[in-house]
Amino acid sequence: MLFTDDTDAALQAAVALVNSTDEPGDPLGSVADLSAFLASWSYTGRHDATAEELDAVRRLRPSLKALLLADRDEAAALVNTMLARAKALPQLQRHDQWDWHLHAVDPDRPLDERVVVETAMAMVDVIRADEMSRLDRCAADDCDDVVLDLSRNRSRRYCSTTCGNREAVAAYRARQRG
Repeated sequence: MLFTDDTDAALQAAVALVNSTDEPGDPLGSVADLSAFLASWSYTGRHDATAEELDAVRRLRPSLKALLLADRDEAAALVNTMLARAKALPQLQRHDQWDWHLHAVDPDRPLDERVVVETAMAMVDVIRADEMSRLDRCAADDCDDVVLDLSRNRSRRYCSTTCGNREAVAAYRARQRG
C-alpha cells in the first residue's frame, strides 16, 4: 500500500471529478448525480443538494486539475494556498468504515470547500512521499484527462479502459496497414 486508504480515496475522487466534463453525458450533470458521486466516494458531512452546490463543485475542476498535474514545488504552493484559504485545521477523526484519519475542515462547511481541502490533504501525502509521478495526463492522443497510477509497477498510462482500448485498436490497424 503506497498511501493510506483515505488518501487513495481522496485522490481517486479528485481524479474522477477532474475527469468529469461539462459535455453531454456529464457524470455530474444533475444534483442527483452529485449525490451519487458523493456516496460512491464516501464523502461525509453537509450536502445541500442544490444547483448552486453542484455548480460550485463543478467549478473546482480547473483548479484541482492544475494541482494534480503540477510539479512538486508548484503543487506544494497550491496546497498551502488552498489550505490557508479554507482556514484548515487538521484533526484526527474516525467515522463510518474509516479508522483514524485527518479531516481539516468542519463537516458543516460548504461541500466545494471540503472537496478542495480533502484533495489538498491527500496531495500533502503525495508531495511528502515524492510520488508526483503517480499523476499524469492520459497517454491517448485525443485525451486530456488525468491518470492516477496507484499500481505497484507504475504501468498505468490511460485514464480509462476506453482510452487504452482505442489506442490499442489504432496501433493494431496501423500495423495491419504497414
